Order: sequence, then C-alpha cells, then structure tokens
Amino acid sequence: MRLDLTKRSDYAIRAMLALTKAGGLLSSRKIAEEMKIPPRFLPQIMGDLTRAGLVDATPGRAGGYRLTKPSDTVTMLEVIEAIEGDPHRQICVMRGTPCGRDGECGVHDIFYAAEGALLARLSGATLQSVIDKYHAKEAELSSASAGEAN
Repeated sequence: MRLDLTKRSDYAIRAMLALTKAGGLLSSRKIAEEMKIPPRFLPQIMGDLTRAGLVDATPGRAGGYRLTKPSDTVTMLEVIEAIEGDPHRQICVMRGTPCGRDGECGVHDIFYAAEGALLARLSGATLQSVIDKYHAKEAELSSASAGEAN
C-alpha cells in the first residue's frame, strides 16, 4: 500500500517549512535552493499556496513570500489541500464507482476509518510542530555524536 505525496504536495510542504524556518520574507530562489525544489515548479506551487491564503507574495527584486498566519496554526493538511484539493476518497475500493452511489461496500468502513485517522494526524501537525521536532532530533543527534567523540 502506498501513501505517497505527489511531487507538488512534497514541494509545497518543503516551501512552507522553509518559510516557517525563515520567519519572514524569503525569495523563491532561496526557497528552491534551501529545499532542493526545481525552480521551474516553484511559481505554480507558490501560486496555489497564495490563492489558498497560506502565503503572501511580494513582487519585485526585493520580493518573496511569507506566511499569512502563524506557523503554529497552519496544518500539514491545509498545505496538502491547497495543492491537491479535497483529500477524501471519492471512488469505492470494491466497485470503482463513486462511494455511496450504490450503497456501501464491505470495506467502506475500514477505508473510511483509515482515511479519517490519516486526515486527523495531518490536521494535528502544524508547520511549527514539524520544525520543532526536526530541531529536537538534530540536537539529539548532535549530543549523541559529541558524546561519542569524547
């Protein structure tokens, strides 16, 4: 079973994490460099994030992007929805037609519960919580390697 993000969602999350770390205005060139995003994809992704109200764009040489809301209020689910749209499963696993049109199939409840758990986890993870966990793991690794050096 695969639960991969699309490249677009992957890049959007990376861009939003770069903006979270920066805490202010960041150019698209800097976002692309820091997060290893192909520069040709970034304008489309940032356009989607801007239309969703998650970032503000400032045009010009000294321009760039910044978060519109505090990073501890923006969830991973919001970022993914800005790029992918509605994350709910639309097609029945058993029938290959829209869910609920002919009633519910035998696996509906299982997949609906799994989807609900995933969406709940994504809506509970904020950009800031992801950055905080990343920094905590970096500090843990750094202190472990310093201990080994002694």
